[in-house]
Amino acid sequence: MQESYLFEYAVIRVVPRIEREEFLNAGVILYCAKKKFLECICMLDEERLLAFRGDTDIEEVKEHLQSLGYICQGTAEGGPIAKLDMASRFRWLTATRSTVVQASKVHPGLCKDPAETLGRLFNQLVL
Repeated sequence: MQESYLFEYAVIRVVPRIEREEFLNAGVILYCAKKKFLECICMLDEERLLAFRGDTDIEEVKEHLQSLGYICQGTAEGGPIAKLDMASRFRWLTATRSTVVQASKVHPGLCKDPAETLGRLFNQLVL
């Protein structure tokens, strides 16, 4: 029988008007320490975002979402945060902030395959 692994995830949200607290789910980040897995999947629905606020800088939001992937991967494009260990990168990515791109609270779960679980969560929570 295949072992189940503890994982943590957060939903990546775009909050075009911080004061209104309205958001659009744009991705999921998943961390599984035992499997040494930290990845995110992001997709921006530009039309829906513009419905919230027509003057949103779409390219800037895309750049922020792309930087999340670089930080998860630990690549040089992720800057100094990408050099941290995997757990620290996840904690930094999911820290509470008042910016246009935010993470939800962190939720735990058990999985057998973190990549499959990430895809399933993305389909359920973003698409």
